[in-house]
Amino acid sequence: MFYRLGHFAARNSRYMIAVWLLFFVCSAPLIPRLPSVLKVGGFSNPGTESARARQALEANLESFAPSVLVVIFQSDDLIATDPDFIANAEIALSDVLDHPHVVGVTRFTENPAQVSADGQTAYSLVQLDADPEEAQRVLPELRERLTETQLEVTVAGAPAFFEDVERLSEQDLQRAELIAIPFALIALVLVFRSIVGAAVPLVAGAFSVATVLGLLFLVGHVVDLSIFVLNLTTMLGLGLAIDYSLFMTSRFREELEQYDPIEATAVTVESAGQAVFYSGITVMIGLSGLTLFDIMFLRSVGVAGLFVVAISILGALTLLPAVLATVGHRIDALRIPGFRRSNESGRFWIRLSNFVMDRPWWVFVPTVGLLLVLGLPFLDARLSSPDASILPARVDSRQGFDILQSEFNDGEISPIIIAVQSPQAITNPDQLTALYDFSRWLARDERVLRIDSIVTADPRLSLTQYQLLYRDPASLDDPFLSLTFDRLASKDTTAMLVYTRDPSNSATTRDLIGDIRDYQQPVGTAILVDGGAAEIEDIINDMYSTFPLVAGLIIVATYLVLLVMLRSLILPLKAIIMNGLSIIASFGAMVFIFQQGHFDWLLRFEPLGYVEASQPIILFCILFGLSMDYEVFLLSRIREEYGRSGDNRRSVATGLQRSGRIITGAALIVVLVTASFATAEIVLVKSLGLGIAIAILLDATVVRALLVPATMRLLGDLNWWMPARLARALPGKELVH
Repeated sequence: MFYRLGHFAARNSRYMIAVWLLFFVCSAPLIPRLPSVLKVGGFSNPGTESARARQALEANLESFAPSVLVVIFQSDDLIATDPDFIANAEIALSDVLDHPHVVGVTRFTENPAQVSADGQTAYSLVQLDADPEEAQRVLPELRERLTETQLEVTVAGAPAFFEDVERLSEQDLQRAELIAIPFALIALVLVFRSIVGAAVPLVAGAFSVATVLGLLFLVGHVVDLSIFVLNLTTMLGLGLAIDYSLFMTSRFREELEQYDPIEATAVTVESAGQAVFYSGITVMIGLSGLTLFDIMFLRSVGVAGLFVVAISILGALTLLPAVLATVGHRIDALRIPGFRRSNESGRFWIRLSNFVMDRPWWVFVPTVGLLLVLGLPFLDARLSSPDASILPARVDSRQGFDILQSEFNDGEISPIIIAVQSPQAITNPDQLTALYDFSRWLARDERVLRIDSIVTADPRLSLTQYQLLYRDPASLDDPFLSLTFDRLASKDTTAMLVYTRDPSNSATTRDLIGDIRDYQQPVGTAILVDGGAAEIEDIINDMYSTFPLVAGLIIVATYLVLLVMLRSLILPLKAIIMNGLSIIASFGAMVFIFQQGHFDWLLRFEPLGYVEASQPIILFCILFGLSMDYEVFLLSRIREEYGRSGDNRRSVATGLQRSGRIITGAALIVVLVTASFATAEIVLVKSLGLGIAIAILLDATVVRALLVPATMRLLGDLNWWMPARLARALPGKELVH
């Protein structure tokens, strides 16, 4: 099948290139418009308790709008209780409050907790009727409506955060492309020793990436896609497309020594093309695991990744053969003076494989030990969800976040939010009694600083007095109680804000959330817990309850694909274990760098103190397939040699000789492409790019050059063990020698 496909592409090269040129021309105008269909959020699951609590409050209480803008006021001369400070704040917001998307405001004059201890900082909460995605689109209009006064004004909150994320993501991508493409070209020139040979994979990669980006613009109208797929698509698409093209082009140059360009192309697709197909399938298996999560961010990365790999495979099996057949013997044109052809050099790999196989235990034990030691920091990983700390300090939303963190108790700006839904009116005496008892139970907890609710508005009032006052909330004489009730209650729903002594994401606060959820509420009453800490807890639990199943499915599916390709029961298992070791090492590097803060001065970021919870999952799903690429290319070449000679040692040496340099070159290009995203200003993008680069670097050097030959020497002919009955049942050719 692969031979026929290669022969067809080569003989119809003009038509094949014309079709891909049409894809490119149609995609190019869509690429600049892609960010407009991408979503910034997507780190939550609407099925979690925290999300259901938020939905209940937004549906029943006007003060809990879909999104909230935090407008921070500061002054060196005035304090928040001064009439001038208050007047200036009102003037600043006057035009903002007239905007059609603004549905309410909670002024700092209404809530003393919104004023800092020194009185020089205060904030008002502007409620918007649009979700954060839509709200960020109108944020420029709201900024323009802010009237300049003598107060310093900073805008923060989810809409501002999302706006900065979208803008910086595009800037990060442009910066990374300016770095990655020239370095990739230089690496290709060093591998092929000719300008034409280097240009072919780069052109094929550019066509594939452009087609994917154009396709994602169309997909984005049907499926929610995260803004981060913009970076991932370019990172993964450019790396894979060049990788596959590199292997195919290298093999084509070898086959040209025996065949004419048409036949050489067909033989190349039959051998290297088949390896590309199977390696691409393993990458797709890994990425498909992300589509099983109910979290839009993960799911969209998986969907985009599947398109990237599918188009990369298609380009490698159709466009590239057409280009190779057209170029023919001119593949070595414009040679770089002073360099020999890359496939004439293999002695280093022969010497290396012989050295390793002469001393397998001396190589195997220290190498495995090194990878495990590199992974040790992951044992101390602290998982959390992203906030404005992932952004650089120069942007407004991060500056607002830092002001709130420094001027207010963390528990004050991120309280536990409890939604209480009653089967009867919330002002029913029995319901008020239950609510009152619940609030007093909370108040006795030493972890709780204070509670904001309709039954704690005035500590001087007793339960009986609350019951009397709330018999008719509409006729309340006390303006403070009336305001509190309007803000925190409706007919059958009320909110309780629990302010904690410790930071919102501390272990003690998370324990408190668990205790609240275990509280025995009256029959029919629903108590749902929301807030920053609750949402983080829910998302982490949701992701990591699904992850073992996803990981298991990926491992089993990958094993079965490699079983068919390699026709061995042992080699697929070995490949999976090798992959696991390099992934563990990259996980440890993420904790060591981004949580613990090592090399922050070099990479120019502020340590997060945690690992973003989705990143280990994304890295596992991407790296499991991406690292398997090199295993597949190496083992497929070794398998070819073993089929000819039946000599395990010789086949490993020859396989390394034929593919070692190409694998190293391919890995170097992927490392350069992904590491270029370490220049990103968004820490999530920086850590993802660096995590992939570290894993691939370890995989192509320590694992493929040392661990693979050592284990193959230790296992000997057992590497190729396959029961005859199973071998006959599998599709494809049996391994003969």
